[in-house]
Amino acid sequence: MNAVAIPAALVARLRAARRVAVLSGAGISAESGVPTFRDAQTGLWARYRPEDLATPAAFARDPQLVWDWYAWRRERVAQAQPNPGHRALVALEGRVAAFTLITQNVDGLHRRAGSRRVIELHGDITRSVCSVERCEVGAWDDTGERPPRCPACGAPLRPDVVWFGEALPRAALAAAQAAAESCEVFLCVGTSTVVYPAAELPFAAQRSGACVVEVNPDATPLSSSADFRLPGPAGTVLPALLAALDAT
Repeated sequence: MNAVAIPAALVARLRAARRVAVLSGAGISAESGVPTFRDAQTGLWARYRPEDLATPAAFARDPQLVWDWYAWRRERVAQAQPNPGHRALVALEGRVAAFTLITQNVDGLHRRAGSRRVIELHGDITRSVCSVERCEVGAWDDTGERPPRCPACGAPLRPDVVWFGEALPRAALAAAQAAAESCEVFLCVGTSTVVYPAAELPFAAQRSGACVVEVNPDATPLSSSADFRLPGPAGTVLPALLAALDAT
């Protein structure tokens, strides 16, 4: 594999930065073997559309089907491990005074890798919440019913994720926007930058004067306007970026 070329100007910007924000997407998780949302609809689930499995209407119509699909996805996530890209972001956090990691992923791999300041825009598939109160539920009586019931009110439990047709958590989105608009360097890692409102964050950062860096093997709508584009997988590019920062 060829060495990743890290521009000296980017190294200088990162070394001087006190406020850094990162937006991560499905690409970094895919490197750990976590199927993307579309890829997860394979095998037994190939005949279902997203609307059959990831909307409030789908859950109201067939809550067991939706619960079982997310249970299958949870099993896949539990088998995955953070990769060098995740760990490089942990190391970068340790170098920066104010660091915010914004993720569109729901697999919890950033936290498992050791990242502390994480904003989960789309939730966390490993958590369950009451479908009525939306409070997190960590344990319940296992009666074999799917989905299980909230111990407090008896409503069905659901995964703590944002479905199609639902708004992003207001506080999480506001925190992400504030981080984007106040950072000096913004890294966009493994995301297609086509799903809004998250896709707007790197552009908001750039309008506020931040240096925007894209890490992605494929071109995206951000590619032509990013200040630096580092083509390649996060698990290769981000460790190379850390090595360049550590070089004298």
